[in-house]
Amino acid sequence: MRVVIALGGNAMTSADGRARPEDQIAAIQRAAGPIADVVASGVEVVLTHGNGPQVGNLLVKNEMAAHVVPPVPLDWCGAQTQGTVGFVLLNALEARGSRVAALVTRALVDIHDPGFMNPSKPIGRYLPSAEAALMIQHGQRWEDRGERGWRRIVASPEPRAILDAPAVSALLEAGYVVVCNGGGGIPVVREPDGTLRGVEAVIDKDLGAALLAHTLDADTLVIATDVAAAVVGWGTPSARPLGEIDVAALRRLAAEGHFASGSMGPKVEAACRFAENGGRSVITSLDHIADAVHGAAGTVITSKES
Repeated sequence: MRVVIALGGNAMTSADGRARPEDQIAAIQRAAGPIADVVASGVEVVLTHGNGPQVGNLLVKNEMAAHVVPPVPLDWCGAQTQGTVGFVLLNALEARGSRVAALVTRALVDIHDPGFMNPSKPIGRYLPSAEAALMIQHGQRWEDRGERGWRRIVASPEPRAILDAPAVSALLEAGYVVVCNGGGGIPVVREPDGTLRGVEAVIDKDLGAALLAHTLDADTLVIATDVAAAVVGWGTPSARPLGEIDVAALRRLAAEGHFASGSMGPKVEAACRFAENGGRSVITSLDHIADAVHGAAGTVITSKES
């Protein structure tokens, strides 16, 4: 059995959202326990992870040092944080007896993707106009967001291929747990001469995980977040968690507006995409990962009508 486990940002920071090195190490240590249980059951495991807080920290460093050294591009920030998180996960899982490899992973995008025509993904912190102006001089795009200040805007194109999936497959076949595809993958475009170039963009981490799971012919995609299951009627007296559900029914609920675009919405979309290709998707919390792998916890999404 082959499983892709997508760890949300909550697995990489403290409960209050802090992302100091010690917070990240402690959070990953907590996540490593349930993951090691899955590995010990004989399942082939691929881990993907968010990197928003980590990239955010690097962006602050870019901004603060922009008058001394040029800021590094966003694809470099992605590569650096993939390496950092992979390093910490590798240590945590090896300590629990797993054989682990961490792989920096690239996602191919189309330079003509509509996301590049109209960048709309806000990242990083708000800055006053004078500081934002300095970053604009370095070629970045910033927008005035009113009283809160200016914020950087980047493209969020659709991932078309996970270029390093063959290496992931080879490592799995050699008996490794593989940590890869941080933040959905480092976005790259293919030039007319066939070479690859990193671009200033972010890939949705859940959509990247769904594409990776499909490419690897995984049996199950587990999207680990901070709730035990997807919920309809969130924040209302009629709120209820979803158990097993088919893609068509889940898409109807999404169309009715039950899942926020900034939180559960992308997870539901990713789960539906993978299930539509014949796999099984599960949305659940870190504590329930081991049961979720076997369909015994969380919101289980399949292509078959319930």
